[in-house]
Amino acid sequence: MTSAISITVSQVSRLVGLPGAPTIIDVRTPDDFNADPRLLPAAVRRDFQAVTQWASEFVGRRVVVVCQKGQKLSQGAAAWLRYEGVAAEVMEGGHGAWREAGGLLINLEKCPTPDEMGRTVWVTRTRPKVDRIACPWLIRRFVDPAAVFLFVDPADVAAVADRFKATPFDIDGVFWSHRGERCTFDTMIEEFGLRSEPLDRLALIVRAADTARLDLAPQAAGFLAASLGLSRMYRDDLEQLEAGMLLYDAFFRWCRDATEESHNWPAAGKAS
Repeated sequence: MTSAISITVSQVSRLVGLPGAPTIIDVRTPDDFNADPRLLPAAVRRDFQAVTQWASEFVGRRVVVVCQKGQKLSQGAAAWLRYEGVAAEVMEGGHGAWREAGGLLINLEKCPTPDEMGRTVWVTRTRPKVDRIACPWLIRRFVDPAAVFLFVDPADVAAVADRFKATPFDIDGVFWSHRGERCTFDTMIEEFGLRSEPLDRLALIVRAADTARLDLAPQAAGFLAASLGLSRMYRDDLEQLEAGMLLYDAFFRWCRDATEESHNWPAAGKAS
């Protein structure tokens, strides 16, 4: 039975990828981490032995602490966090239970090295439409919630990447880009190990809208229209990105929870 200071794997899985998801803190030992260096989506790594030094960083956030088995390390770290006023829970069964349940685990092998503030930094072309909003959404919701995105003139992406230690994406000739008929969003799902039914379904919609193959998914035409509308509403690319996050949040929830739901008017059986 779940206690007041714990949360189950299934409960955490329902929160992953949502805008209100808790911060997941991985406190596994170095040996356990090296045995499986994958992280839960959007998780951060912290040294349990230094919890008194970093606990205050999470004040004001809801936190789920994960160790290998959900026992002493996560219990102790969560207790310290609560002492500091952080709403902290322990995930029952830890990383091992999550893995056994088939939960998404992020492959960080190809992930860019974080900057001195612990953030990944990415750069792409200005005036995003589909893929250049989709990729930041995926990164912030599943990989690095603190990720920084720079939008610059197309001719300057490579130079900015070099001078500002940013990772270029969605341009020709870089690792994070289109591959064959698949777009950059597909590439990121594949490389980060995020293949799952909801994200695969969303990826098809994104690919159809981004590559002008609207026949691939019936939702693609409306999705493209909304994306183009947002690009006309905002002059500032970062403001457009923030607005676009809600669009992707909504489509992700539809892909995960509502594909079988329909809506008709008038309601069946309504009296005339």
